[in-house]
Amino acid sequence: MEVIQQLLVPLLDIKLLFYVAAGTFVGIILGAIPGLSVTLCIALVLSLTYSWDLLDALAIMLGVYYGGVFGGSRAAILINMPGGPSNVATSFDGYPLAQKGEAKMALTLTTVFSFVGGMIGVIILGTTAPLIAKIAINFGQRDYLLLALLGLLLVGSLSKGATAKGIFAAGAGILVGLVGMDTIGGGTRFTFGSLQLMSGVNFVVALLGLFGMSEILFQMRTINKSGINAILKKTAFPTIAFFLKFLPMSLRVSIMGVFIGALPGAGGEIAALLGYDHAKRTVKKSNRPFGEGSYDGVIAPEAANSGAIGGALIPLLTLGIPGDAVTAIFIGALFIHGLQPGPLLMEQSSDLFWMMVGSSALANIFLLIFGLLVVSIFIRVVTVPKQILLPIIAVITIIGSYSLNNNITDVYWMLGFGIVGFFMKINNFPVAPLVLGIILGPLVDTSFRRAYMSSEGAGDFLLGFINTPITLILSVVFIFTLLSQTNLFENVKSKFKKA
Repeated sequence: MEVIQQLLVPLLDIKLLFYVAAGTFVGIILGAIPGLSVTLCIALVLSLTYSWDLLDALAIMLGVYYGGVFGGSRAAILINMPGGPSNVATSFDGYPLAQKGEAKMALTLTTVFSFVGGMIGVIILGTTAPLIAKIAINFGQRDYLLLALLGLLLVGSLSKGATAKGIFAAGAGILVGLVGMDTIGGGTRFTFGSLQLMSGVNFVVALLGLFGMSEILFQMRTINKSGINAILKKTAFPTIAFFLKFLPMSLRVSIMGVFIGALPGAGGEIAALLGYDHAKRTVKKSNRPFGEGSYDGVIAPEAANSGAIGGALIPLLTLGIPGDAVTAIFIGALFIHGLQPGPLLMEQSSDLFWMMVGSSALANIFLLIFGLLVVSIFIRVVTVPKQILLPIIAVITIIGSYSLNNNITDVYWMLGFGIVGFFMKINNFPVAPLVLGIILGPLVDTSFRRAYMSSEGAGDFLLGFINTPITLILSVVFIFTLLSQTNLFENVKSKFKKA
């Protein structure tokens, strides 16, 4: 009974209710602005609320967290400019849906299943947090390496029939991701003596250039032709039966997202990419091929990255370990208010834990309400003529690039990536594998070297992949996923079907 009362505190306290609602709404709006990452938004909120009561500050921060991650999908769908790394996979099918006049359907589906993923994360957070935390803390460097390699296997899925070009783009992305200071050895890589390259290439800048500026340049070729507004379809709100059709897949990727989010440093971007890949491999009858406007293709990444939020809160509240950059700021908030994050937090401040669970559930409810209410407002973006829309997007892209570090160099990088992305598009090179390489390359490099350094030689390093249950399971999944992309696997599968 006491736990239920603590869960209902955000609902019964009008002030907390207002803060969660306001945070969620503000998060959706800010998340939809490219360049304003969720991490930056939470950091700004923390700076404004450090003198507040702890519960009030956490309530508005949780609202911004959930709303910001969700809001990034709005820009990904409507203008092919993901609001954050966790929304990259949403653009693969979201933007094609908008181009086909089904932007309203894409926005509605992502809203509903972001709510589903978020609530699954909250339920698992409230019921199995200590157990999942114990599993997550046992993940070693080999496990992170296997997760990153599983993500890189998406290259085949994202290449749209041009596998060789996709592999080349991913390789180039890995090289770009390795630019800067070596975090292990302390040396520099690919900096060519430039101090500005010492800190590496910000992957958010790369996102803005490769998805945003390149799309602007690409659309300028047809600036005088009619845009999406000419084919915007008027569709009725989907029935409950329509939503239920996608529920099993969304539940699977949501649970996957929770577990990945609970891994310190993994983040929603890996959860979204692996969720998208899982949907592509398991969904047999999608409305369209993936990459061409599949409903499953927008549902899976949004359910996964919303589930990852609940997962990221698990190590924060049970172990005092941040699951991602945002929860690292939450740890700062707890320290500011005199609390010690860690295993004793749930015992000494159980009311705080259940208040955060209740606020998270409430944030997801407001996300669903606000998300559905503002669909008609967001949808107007695609009805704006290109002559007006493209300059506005260009200004937002430039401001977003500059605001990351208040550095004009980031703007130059963004423009450079935009030109690269433009030439990639006109020569049928897939852009997504390049982004995939930039995001996952550093993780592959760091986890591989740390795993090898902890071994006593090549033999011991290889044996390490079967020494623990977690690593063995991931190794089997990696080998199976790798083989499933070969012609041999397809031939064997066809023979079994004939038999």
